[in-house]
Amino acid sequence: MLVKFKIMRITGGIARGQQLKVPKTQLIRPTTDRVREAIFSILASLTGHWSRGLDLYAGSGALGIEALSRNAEWVDFVDQEPKCCTAIKQNLEKAGFSQKAHVYCCSITKALTFLDNKYDVIFADPPYADPLINSMVTQLASSKVIGANSLVVISHASRFPLQHSYDGLSLVKERRYGDTCISIYEKSAPGKIMDFSGQKKEAKP
Repeated sequence: MLVKFKIMRITGGIARGQQLKVPKTQLIRPTTDRVREAIFSILASLTGHWSRGLDLYAGSGALGIEALSRNAEWVDFVDQEPKCCTAIKQNLEKAGFSQKAHVYCCSITKALTFLDNKYDVIFADPPYADPLINSMVTQLASSKVIGANSLVVISHASRFPLQHSYDGLSLVKERRYGDTCISIYEKSAPGKIMDFSGQKKEAKP
């Protein structure tokens, strides 16, 4: 049975209030307006730089379009569902961002083999409770899209926690909103270690 979702809107920036089309598919569980606002509030506390973004499992494109609305210069979107790719293109056009984005209609696994730009912020919102999420994050961590200052934002079910690190990516923030968990990773800097609160500490000589 298909779940009916409320109308989604961009929550901040120059396109604030713009409605977004949500694809009618069982594979899509859109990130709520509240959670998206929280994500960008956390990002703002971590960095003021997200010129280039990547939206994986993009669905309606809400996260990437939100980034464009908040002054990102370019966002690449990836989703393997044709209905989603069509909706993303329509949402980009409606919001006025078609010239600042590209939509790749393919699997995330395939996209990570040919995308070679370094992204400032990477969003990943895989199907809820996806059993392959750890494999995806592992592939992402070792891919060419991760730069020295990249931040990775992953939405997942709270009952399926992620690891504290993946091949150089370290957990820096984690927040729960009901049954949704937002985990944010960054590339570990040399000479830094992470404690379980997600705070950086100087490594002892």
